[in-house]
Amino acid sequence: MEIFDHYSGYARPLATLSGGESFLASLSLALGLADVVQACAGGVRLDTMFIDEGFGTLDSETLDVALKALFELQKSGRLIGIISHVEELRSRIPARLEVTKTKSGGSSAHFELGTAES
Repeated sequence: MEIFDHYSGYARPLATLSGGESFLASLSLALGLADVVQACAGGVRLDTMFIDEGFGTLDSETLDVALKALFELQKSGRLIGIISHVEELRSRIPARLEVTKTKSGGSSAHFELGTAES
């Protein structure tokens, strides 16, 4: 596979993508696949999406772009779940289920509602 780089005007190998570029490409492909599945499944809607990690590879500007896209999807009625350890997301996501390790080796979970800075 190759990626067409509109900035340079040339195609380049997939292996040359940065972590942030790979994350955004994967997100775009997942959203496109969800639309294709919906179109081919006779109107079945895919209203829930979970994203597991990838946010740690994003610089601040790219994180803004990714979160803006996810918040727009949420406004359209989709449930977006993010699984991440990135601290910067805490101040940006108003509703969170936080899971923490306990000293006994298990885990505990609590739900937090707040306001996001986005």
